[in-house]
Amino acid sequence: MKIAIGSDHAGLWLKKSFIAHFDKPEYQLIDVGTYSTEPVDYPDYAEAVGRKLLDGSADRGILICCSGVGASVAANKIPGIRAGLCHDTYSAHQGVEHDDMNILVLGACIVGLKLAIELVQSFLGATFNGEERHKRRVGKIESIEKRYKG
Repeated sequence: MKIAIGSDHAGLWLKKSFIAHFDKPEYQLIDVGTYSTEPVDYPDYAEAVGRKLLDGSADRGILICCSGVGASVAANKIPGIRAGLCHDTYSAHQGVEHDDMNILVLGACIVGLKLAIELVQSFLGATFNGEERHKRRVGKIESIEKRYKG
């Protein structure tokens, strides 16, 4: 699985930890930055992760900022992106299974490393279940995007 991963300066430590932990043959991590602790703006990295999904060079994305809120808001402005800010493993897998979530957003100032790794494992291990009610709901999300696409 190809995974785009990006963070702002506050999430850099967690991003580096993920890259080390998930350095396994089944994962190809695509690091879109940032690469230092110099202050940067999270919307730039939300867009960079989203672009990797939209151009097909990544299957899923992981996005990290301090709280996760700003990065989640920014990523969800991109049509076709369904980013979810998760603090529990149920939401991390259920978001994929029911909502076809394609970016997991985490707050590096909120979750510790152990929980963050569990969240990523739940997210990456899940698949969209394709039940009619879930396809219908995702279709409605896509219709909303089209109505407001400017």
